[in-house]
Amino acid sequence: MIELEGVPELIDPVMVAAFEGWNDAGDAASAAVAHLDREWKGEVFAALDAEDYYDFQVNRPTVFLENGVRKITWPTTRLSVVRIADSDGKGRPRDLVLVRGIEPSMRWRSFCNELLGFAHELGVEMVVVLGSLLGDTPHTRPVPVSGVSSDADLARRLDLEESRYEGPTGIVGILQEACTHAGVPAVSLWAAVPHYVSQPPNPKATLALLNRLEDLLDLRIPLGELTEDARAWQLGVDQLAAEDSEVAEYVQSLEEARDTADLPEASGEAIAREFERYLRRRDPQAGPGVATDGGVADGREGPYRRDTGGGRTRPPRPAPKEPREPRPPEESAPPKASGGPRTGEDGGERSDGADGDGPEDTGQER
Repeated sequence: MIELEGVPELIDPVMVAAFEGWNDAGDAASAAVAHLDREWKGEVFAALDAEDYYDFQVNRPTVFLENGVRKITWPTTRLSVVRIADSDGKGRPRDLVLVRGIEPSMRWRSFCNELLGFAHELGVEMVVVLGSLLGDTPHTRPVPVSGVSSDADLARRLDLEESRYEGPTGIVGILQEACTHAGVPAVSLWAAVPHYVSQPPNPKATLALLNRLEDLLDLRIPLGELTEDARAWQLGVDQLAAEDSEVAEYVQSLEEARDTADLPEASGEAIAREFERYLRRRDPQAGPGVATDGGVADGREGPYRRDTGGGRTRPPRPAPKEPREPRPPEESAPPKASGGPRTGEDGGERSDGADGDGPEDTGQER
């Protein structure tokens, strides 16, 4: 039963979701939604029943003390709503419905149905799901972020890529397909996290996702300290990589491959898009809390029925990794690193589990 008492009528609402687990390398996606909730002081109005969707031996509840009283926090998915009084810098208000939780252990179709039930009751116009994956990308370059949709018309209208991925998927892919079948416009945004420094947090990838979300929804997102955190993260990884010649050499090889692949993208349209962002972020009417890029480059980049049944941290020392020969997706092997899906240099997915949606030239879910 969906109870929405106390939730006001929303203005042009968009649902933005992220889930911890397989689709959240470096915690970049879940951190992005947490940032939105924190900056805009979201108010939780609903939570899914943890008993329905989670295996507590996999995602264990936690015990904490509050004023000397022991309490339990159960793993679940919560929904909050935020109202952006000046979403475009011109006084236009807009609402976001934020969904933040953990990838469910079971009953995924019921899980998606329940979220779509909330979306329908709230009049949500579009669902945007954030994800992050492990990829062969250097930490010194802009974070690749790709936008994909299963709806060909929506992909064409929003200048996104149409999903062509085939293979194992996660809750991000399932929710996107559920939206498509329900007639709800849905988009997924994916950031690539360097596999050799995959441990969370990764504020640079989080920043890239938020920047891409700004472009997609034409919003002004207050970045707070995130820009400085991203700069500090990159400097920390630079220092650690410089201490190991093998890692430094490997990073250089990734840089050369990335720069070669990006040459065709240095088009007038791409430059114009970056210049528009530069002007928008430095608009004197932007108001407090809207930070600049701060020198940290962002990335560019059947029916579903109900079942019946932190503070800044120093980046870890990256482990050296020998470049591999490209392999087709069907011959892919699990990656050595953990924390999210992997992509290969040839665009084939080397998956430790993810939805497969991926950046740029990958063959992932598009």
